[in-house]
Amino acid sequence: MTNADPEQPGPPTLRRFVSDAELDRLIAAAKAEDFGKAGDVTSAVMIDADRGGEAVIAAREAGVIAGGAMLWLIALAYDDGITVKLKVEDGQAVEPGGVVAKLTGPLRSLLAMERVALNFCCHLSGVATLTRRFVDAVAGTEANIYDTRKTLPGLRGLEKYAVACGGGRTHRLGLHDALLIKDNHVAGLELKAWPKAINAAIKAATQLNPKLAFSMVEVDSLDQLAVALKSSVDVVLLDNFKPESVREAVTMRDQSGKRIELEVSGGVTLDSVRELAEAGADRISVGALTHSAKSLDLGLDLRVD
Repeated sequence: MTNADPEQPGPPTLRRFVSDAELDRLIAAAKAEDFGKAGDVTSAVMIDADRGGEAVIAAREAGVIAGGAMLWLIALAYDDGITVKLKVEDGQAVEPGGVVAKLTGPLRSLLAMERVALNFCCHLSGVATLTRRFVDAVAGTEANIYDTRKTLPGLRGLEKYAVACGGGRTHRLGLHDALLIKDNHVAGLELKAWPKAINAAIKAATQLNPKLAFSMVEVDSLDQLAVALKSSVDVVLLDNFKPESVREAVTMRDQSGKRIELEVSGGVTLDSVRELAEAGADRISVGALTHSAKSLDLGLDLRVD
C-alpha cells in the first residue's frame, strides 16, 4: 500500500501543505500558550540549567506516524542546542514500543517542548492511522480515499499532510482552489437550467483562478446526475448514495461517454467504504479522517545525565 503523495512520487512533503511561515506561526503559538509570561516554572525550580539528557519518543500502540518532520522545527523554537534524530519517517507504520525519534540537549528545554511536540505528533499520527485503515479497506479497487475541509481551524494544512501520510488524497485545500457547486448554490434553480449554469460557473471560476484544481457539482438523486452529466464538470459528487445507487450512477456515467469521475460522500464508515468502492466509485471523501480521528498514543521518556 503506497503512502505516496498523489501529486508527486515518494513520501508526502510537508511543505507542499504548510509553508515555513505557517509552521513557525503554529509552533510559536503553541509555545506561547504553554509559556505564558513566566515560562516553564516547574523545570526552572527543579532542573539545574546545565543538566543535559536524551528524550525518546516511542509508540505505545500500533499506527502510522505523521508530524515527525516538524520535530526539528519545534526543537529549534525552544533551544538550538537540541538535536533530533528521526528513527521512523512520516508515513511509515510503527508497532508498540517502536522508537519514533531521539532528542538530545538541555534537559530544561527537552521538558519544555515535550507536550507541544506530542500534541502535534499524536494528533497528526492519529489522522494518518485512520486514513491508512480506510485506504487498506478499499485496496484492490479503483477507488481512492480523499479528505475534506472538515479540519480544525488553523491546522488544515497539517491535517491534510497527515492524510497524505496515511495514503489518502487531497480534496480542495479551501474555497479558493476548486469549484464545488453544492445544493445551496443551485437552490431555486430549475434542473433543466443546470448544465448551462454549471458551464458558466466553470468558465467564470477559471477566470478567477486559472489554476483551479477541478470543478465539481453535488447531486442527491439520479435525476440530478443525469442533468449534471450534460455539463463539462470534472467530478460529480454523489451525496449519501447507497451502493446500489452508486452502481446505477456508474452505468449512467459510462453510457454518457463522458470522462467524469464519480465521488461518494456522506456518512462513509470503515464498515461501508468497501462496498461503495466495489460499486464503482472513483473517489470516496471521508470527513471523519480529520474530524473524528483518535490521537495515536505516543510517549516521551527521558534519560538524564
